[in-house]
Amino acid sequence: MELLQYTFFQNALLGSLLVSVACGIIGTYIVARRLVFISGGITHASFGGIGLGLYLGIPPVLAAAVFAVLSALGVKWLSQRKDMREDSAIAIFWTLGMALGIIFSFMAPGFTPDLSAYLFGNILTISDTDIALLALLTVVMALFFLFFIHPIIFISFDKDFARTQGIHVDFLECVLFMFIALAIVFSLRMIGIVLAISLLTIPQITANLFTWQFKKIIGLSILIGFAGCVGGLFFSYYLNVPSGASIIFFSIIIYAVCKVGKTIFILLQKQ
Repeated sequence: MELLQYTFFQNALLGSLLVSVACGIIGTYIVARRLVFISGGITHASFGGIGLGLYLGIPPVLAAAVFAVLSALGVKWLSQRKDMREDSAIAIFWTLGMALGIIFSFMAPGFTPDLSAYLFGNILTISDTDIALLALLTVVMALFFLFFIHPIIFISFDKDFARTQGIHVDFLECVLFMFIALAIVFSLRMIGIVLAISLLTIPQITANLFTWQFKKIIGLSILIGFAGCVGGLFFSYYLNVPSGASIIFFSIIIYAVCKVGKTIFILLQKQ
């Protein structure tokens, strides 16, 4: 309980809650639509924005947000072309973003910045601005899903059927891809670029052990994600290791326990 007296830990807990809600919502769409690889490409492409921000002297997170959104829309546009495979489009933006990020970060004036906080996450770097941006994204995303939950479910499982129902599939997909990009970028302070995609998938996979309903997966994902974040933060603090790796490790432990527990329960029922 002594940790709660520190401002940085209070910010980390609040950030964990907001990240869990944002990733729980959009991550359910990612898993349902099988967009994990695309999300990984967007995650690594955002590194180009961080490098550009450091080079131009503007907030790296805001530059990464613009870069990630443009990359997400670029992946969607290229993957729809008949002369470009989806995995090839992802690879282009993935490698381009990482290359530009490294180049611009080393060209940045002054000392070469420490990029480990962006790659692996660091709870000490969470600021009031980060929390405000996360809160804004979470509220906007929650309202969007609240009003468009049924079209989103249709798009997640059958785009052709969604079109027959008069749903503007392309528009909604563009908005959802933007949410994916922003959720990834605003989560970087917590878990870093290398592990950002994990928080968008592991809680959803764990929730999927108990239910197949889209809405229930969102709710369970938020709870599981927050439990993983809190456990990982304590783990990170006491062992003095990067918060991002600790959060993902703790989330995987939760998944393993749930998986084993469910298997044992099923075996006991059969006896």
